[in-house]
Amino acid sequence: MTKVIHVHLIFEKKDYYFGSISAIYTALNEAQIGIKQSSLLHAGLYDGGVKATHRAIIRQSHLIRSTQE
Repeated sequence: MTKVIHVHLIFEKKDYYFGSISAIYTALNEAQIGIKQSSLLHAGLYDGGVKATHRAIIRQSHLIRSTQE
């Protein structure tokens, strides 16, 4: 399964999708998200887990793919 991290910026009403927590910080900065990278890495996100800040909602899930037959 492929991990997907969905970041919803509350005030900008924009959604972003990333393959890792580190990738988030290549496109967005901590002021936009409302949490430092180190804090988010230690937040213990898991499949279906959610971390909410005053600026963003961050969810981790997995990508569902069809099987090639």
